[in-house]
Amino acid sequence: MIAVGALNIKLFRDLRRLWAQSLAIALVMACGVATLILAVGTHRSLEETRATYYDRYKFGDVFASAVRAPNSVTDQIAAIDGVAAVESRIVKPALLDIEGVREPATGLLISIPTPNTITVNDIFVRLGRLPEPGRTNEVAVDEAFAEAHRFEVGSEFDAILGGAKTTLTIVGIVLSPEYVYSLGPGDMMPDARRFGVIWMPEPALESLFDLEGAFNSVSARLLRNANETQVIEEIDTLLDRYGGTGAHGRKDQLSNAFVEGELDQMGAMAQTIPPIFLLVSAFLINMILSRLIELEREQIGLLKALGYGRFNVAWHYLKLVFAIAIIGVVIGALVGTWLGRALSVQFIEFYRFPFLVFRSDPDIYLIAAAVSLFAAGVGAIRAISTAFSLPAAVAMRPPAPQVYRQLLGGALGRIRIFSQLTTMALRHLTRHPVRASLTAFGTAMAVALMAVAMGTLASVEFMVDTIYYRTERQDATLAFASERTTDAVRVAQRLPGVIATEPFFDAPAIIRNGHYERQLGITGKPRETELSRVLNDDFEPVILPTEGLAIGDRVADILNLQVGDLAEVEFLDGERRKVEVPVVEIIQSFLGLVVYMEMDALARLTGTGPRVSGVHLVLDDTELDALYTQVKETPEISAVALISRSRQRFQETIQESMGIMLTVYLILSIIIAFGVVYNSARIQLSERARELATLRVLGFRRAEVSNVLFIEIGVIVAVAQPVGWLVGAGLGLAITESLATDMFRVPFIIQPNVYAVSSIVVVAAALISALIVRRRVDNLDLISVLKTRE
Repeated sequence: MIAVGALNIKLFRDLRRLWAQSLAIALVMACGVATLILAVGTHRSLEETRATYYDRYKFGDVFASAVRAPNSVTDQIAAIDGVAAVESRIVKPALLDIEGVREPATGLLISIPTPNTITVNDIFVRLGRLPEPGRTNEVAVDEAFAEAHRFEVGSEFDAILGGAKTTLTIVGIVLSPEYVYSLGPGDMMPDARRFGVIWMPEPALESLFDLEGAFNSVSARLLRNANETQVIEEIDTLLDRYGGTGAHGRKDQLSNAFVEGELDQMGAMAQTIPPIFLLVSAFLINMILSRLIELEREQIGLLKALGYGRFNVAWHYLKLVFAIAIIGVVIGALVGTWLGRALSVQFIEFYRFPFLVFRSDPDIYLIAAAVSLFAAGVGAIRAISTAFSLPAAVAMRPPAPQVYRQLLGGALGRIRIFSQLTTMALRHLTRHPVRASLTAFGTAMAVALMAVAMGTLASVEFMVDTIYYRTERQDATLAFASERTTDAVRVAQRLPGVIATEPFFDAPAIIRNGHYERQLGITGKPRETELSRVLNDDFEPVILPTEGLAIGDRVADILNLQVGDLAEVEFLDGERRKVEVPVVEIIQSFLGLVVYMEMDALARLTGTGPRVSGVHLVLDDTELDALYTQVKETPEISAVALISRSRQRFQETIQESMGIMLTVYLILSIIIAFGVVYNSARIQLSERARELATLRVLGFRRAEVSNVLFIEIGVIVAVAQPVGWLVGAGLGLAITESLATDMFRVPFIIQPNVYAVSSIVVVAAALISALIVRRRVDNLDLISVLKTRE
């Protein structure tokens, strides 16, 4: 007991003496713990919140649409093996005219059954109530839309319904699991000011859109062990004669797909960032403990001579390591929990969940602690094994002098390129090549983290430039309520302020290649596009061929298609033809799964004749008010996408999230750089204190003596820069590829200014830590240091 108590007293004294170095290591380790808890905790919280919300409010498993199907089909779908519940409804887009909003907004109208008993995709009522069946002008709106326009229960707005402007009264503000992430037409980010989901009584929509006794949308919930693929096939068969456009599962539902992508990003973060910090902290522990054991060599020998066992001595130093690790775990757990809760709340607000199920399961903290202690233990193995195996008699004697050699055969001394002090610094590096290399690598990881953050920002800017300035160059896009003949293009040309037009035609289809298949939309465009362009892998405009498909690179990967392959295309509307079409071009696309074809060729394949689904416009800014007024009075137009507004909304959202990310990565990079350089400098000072004091006695100034350390640190930091650039580029590419989804892909772009900023941040952090150590050099007690035995 006395032995244990004495060693514990020594442990506390060592921690107090090494508090700065221990804290630097603990902070590096805390970053790894915090990011692990943040990523895993947030992932679990969002996953649990989503699962609870979907379950309580009966989110569908299969979704389908048709042109007009009789209500009797609902019973046939309910009879399919594996279907637990079915909800048929009417879903229609409509233009909205909101007081105080200059441009037209778009609403998605959804029917509420009579009575208000929703069996699939139930509604969470935040305020008010659901519309009553007999009141045709009552509506419930989604919460984001209400907040964007400061609507309250009782507020009113106008909508173009059935060719006439109708005033609607809000009686409820609600949320739906189907629209956790609601995107308007042509938008990349949710814009609640211009897009809202609106629920109305079913009788009202039946009369407005001539759908009495019929529906055009259906959702189904499945039993636990149901075969989703078989259910989808049977629903498609039932809806085929009614203009069905193909059923799909939950994974392809737009809102859920974006949430799923966010969860994947959290998982990727947990796998990439924490290991960097744990690796660096393991190296730092090895470095500081090795030096500590070297300095306490005689004490170790004395302890063993006094009867302390080898295990007791080794356990003493392992407890020192674990004490540092536990400090890091505690700091990381507190910070990670705080950040995790804040990030979870932010996600809930962005993705519009009605509640948050925050999970801080004990196993997350136990895993973080276990991994951290394991990393610390691994870093300490080599040093502790030395203390364990060192015989008492050998330890009591001074270590054998190092074998010195001339650096580069003495060439540096003969040609006089460097001063004697510089030669001293370089010689010390060559005598500890492994430690110098690991220190450089640790510093390089700080550069790499900063490069990843800056590279991501540059990549997003490149993506914005590609999408909004190279590809989508129109000012607005009009979507028609239904397919129109090409005469609609001439009508659009006569709208106020329209300078140029470019039509497009959307045809839903299933594309197959052997056993690979995917339900996609094929977009027909003019052969040479000027407004909404198609770009190849070199980001150059593509002239669409008169025959064949131009498919996005993501589609090519999913369907395993290459240029020259024949793809089987089954169209889901019109005559529902099945044809084989060659792949003639693989194109670049950052958004969605895109397939393009020349308009006339697509019309021939579908058998519908020349048709347009909408038109892209170039506008005269001075006549926008007249255009908006005309559009709001045109019932044939179902939606208007304003590219400038979409770009602005996208940039606002990205700047906010990028700002947070850059701040976090900046802090992490600084902590790594400071921890590595500070500990390295302190080790060098402890090793060379006698040497530096001798230089002072010989008449060298404080600045000259400090430069011996500064040069050594400077060389290590300089060597770390290109290594950090390479690691950062590789890490950034791996992260962006792992985060790529069918909805969204960000190319990883790294430019010279990214490397420059990353290096400046890390060099500044290293310089600050070196200056802190320099104060110790300037304040050396020369007499005490020179009395110290080597």
